Amino acid sequence: MADPSRPLSDKQIKSLNSKPVGFGIKWMSRAQTWLFKKTNGRLGDKFLRGSEVGILTTTGRKSGERREVPLLFLQEEQRIVLVASQGGRDTHPMWYLNLKADAQVTFQTKRETLELVAREATDAERDEYWPKLDAMYADYANYRSYTDRKIPIIICDPA
Repeated sequence: MADPSRPLSDKQIKSLNSKPVGFGIKWMSRAQTWLFKKTNGRLGDKFLRGSEVGILTTTGRKSGERREVPLLFLQEEQRIVLVASQGGRDTHPMWYLNLKADAQVTFQTKRETLELVAREATDAERDEYWPKLDAMYADYANYRSYTDRKIPIIICDPA
């Protein structure tokens, strides 16, 4: 039976974790990245409810190639905070696996491109950042209810 606190049924959560949904996320991300880069962030810089989007660039852990993905972010001066939620899917996003293998990343906002080093937030930092992240994008709370995995918060500081 579905958890009444979750806005999705068990069947919908199963669908969220299906290959077709993963395929759709992949191609929508590629389209948004292309649009953002083509227009220097004039288009593709917002997500649902107006949350700001930037482009994270990692190095593929298997291919060694540059990998770009659009992500919501919280910026505190030169620090970028990211959430590896993948919409509440049961698996970690590929970008998260890539930065675990190579922590050197870049992050492009509408205003600047930053050279950063990524790391996973400590438990104390998670306690500090979840309220801020939920205020920025309320669906993060829903995403946490869709999966049993501990959704990583990634902190990116200047290299």
